[in-house]
Formats: sequence, C-alpha cells, structure tokens
Amino acid sequence: MLQIAGLLLMMLGLYGLLTNRNVIKIILALNILEIGLNIFIISIGFVRGGEAPIFSSETTSNALVYVDPLPQALVLTAIVIGVGTTALGLAFAKQIYAKYHTFELDEMGEE
Repeated sequence: MLQIAGLLLMMLGLYGLLTNRNVIKIILALNILEIGLNIFIISIGFVRGGEAPIFSSETTSNALVYVDPLPQALVLTAIVIGVGTTALGLAFAKQIYAKYHTFELDEMGEE
C-alpha cells in the first residue's frame, strides 16, 4: 500500500513538473516527486516483523528476518541533496524575479 502511495506522489510530481510554467510551482512539483521517490524507496526496504540488524555481545534476538538499512541510509542522503536542490532552485527563482519581475516562464522576454 505504501508503495502505491509513493508511486502516486511521483506521478503527481511528474505531472506538475511537465504541465506548469511557473518557476515556484515547478520547484514544488520537484519536491513532491522527490518525496514520492523517498517513500517508495523506504517502502521497498520495509519488512513486516523484521528487526534491526544490530548485533552486539548483549544481543539475545533469535530473529530470522532483518530489515535492510541501506534504503534508509540512501533516503537520508537524498533528503539532504533535496534540501540543497530546493535552496538552489529558490535562489534561481529569486534572481529570475529580480530580473524579469515574474515567475512565469512564458512572460520572460529578452531585455
């Protein structure tokens, strides 16, 4: 079920990315696509009834099913990269607005 939600968010973000001509809406659609992708990756790594693969001398767990921590680590990295991408996009949007006084891509003309 969570995988379907992730796919729906990715499709919604892709639709917004392809149909909008406003810079701010494009950045927002890119963020929605990224959130959907992160949810999808996390849902693939989820195992119902699984335990964290943390072993020590005090571990008494006899679990047969363990959760893969790699998708979680990849999503944490993707979140940091997404924040940087959003900040860069908003900085570009600010500069575009300062030069053209609009966020609409169709209204930007040559100066």
